[in-house]
Amino acid sequence: MPASVNPLTRAWHAVWRPTPRSLRVLALLGVIGNAGIVATGGAVRVTKSGLGCPTWPRCTGDSFVPTAHADHAAINMAIEFGNRMLTFAVLAVGLAVFVAALRLRPRRRDVLLLALAQPMSVVAQAIIGGIVVLTKLHPASVSVHFLISPTLLIFCVALWVRAGEGDAPPRPLVPQGLRRLSLALAAAIWLVLAAGTVVTGTGPHSGDTDSRRYGFSIEDVARVHALLAWATVILSIAVLLWVRRADAPRATRRWALALLGLLVAQGAIGYVQYFLGVPGALVVLHMAVSVILWIVGLRLYLSMRDRGPLAATAPPARDEHQPVPA
Repeated sequence: MPASVNPLTRAWHAVWRPTPRSLRVLALLGVIGNAGIVATGGAVRVTKSGLGCPTWPRCTGDSFVPTAHADHAAINMAIEFGNRMLTFAVLAVGLAVFVAALRLRPRRRDVLLLALAQPMSVVAQAIIGGIVVLTKLHPASVSVHFLISPTLLIFCVALWVRAGEGDAPPRPLVPQGLRRLSLALAAAIWLVLAAGTVVTGTGPHSGDTDSRRYGFSIEDVARVHALLAWATVILSIAVLLWVRRADAPRATRRWALALLGLLVAQGAIGYVQYFLGVPGALVVLHMAVSVILWIVGLRLYLSMRDRGPLAATAPPARDEHQPVPA
């Protein structure tokens, strides 16, 4: 398509007349959107804006948008409402991904199912977000709300990868033991994320001044979180050493090195925020890096097998009323 074509037209063609390349770009937008919503959710928590919109699905009792409310500052309402609007943007991307996968020729069943999971999961996330508000930010519902995002990112990252590879049976590129260790590493990252939600739900940044907290000792849960993080670092070092010894593909070596570097940086952020009394800006940064870690861990695992090149694709479907070139 010529570069001079209107950007809106290009976006329309990417969805309605997709190619494997345009589908992969859309899938990457899904990854970015779902990672971004974790960071904005963190901003909601540290600014105590979790009940900025005190009802759901409306923002206030009689309005879907923020209106003057005696019990909630305008800035808190704006932050919470902005986070809700981002959910609609992520849903729009998910729907675009699904339509593109549906229109792709030849149609690929597993790609279509991965694409379908994205808008469905965003809807589920929105419903759970409503439960969070209706339960006045109960820490258990807030934890579930957060953990839905990395679960959804499994589908997003898998689609991002699958859209650019063929449909041959998976061929291992590294020893089976190394693949299992990388899967254990991904599981360890997920456990660190889960423990992080308990730390946040126990500490000062639970979303609202009056919201409930977990009844744990903050020192104890922070210590468990740190121990899990250290175990993850050890697993990451083991994977990296094995990757180098096994002469794994360059992409696998890059993802393994990137993961270890991110873990070291994340650990430094975690200790700094702990000794500084968990300032809000560092909490948001810590949450953003955590979701990037999860994405890199998934990419590392998926880089350890190959499914061959993409088969030749059929020309994009032509619109019924589009004129035929002379």
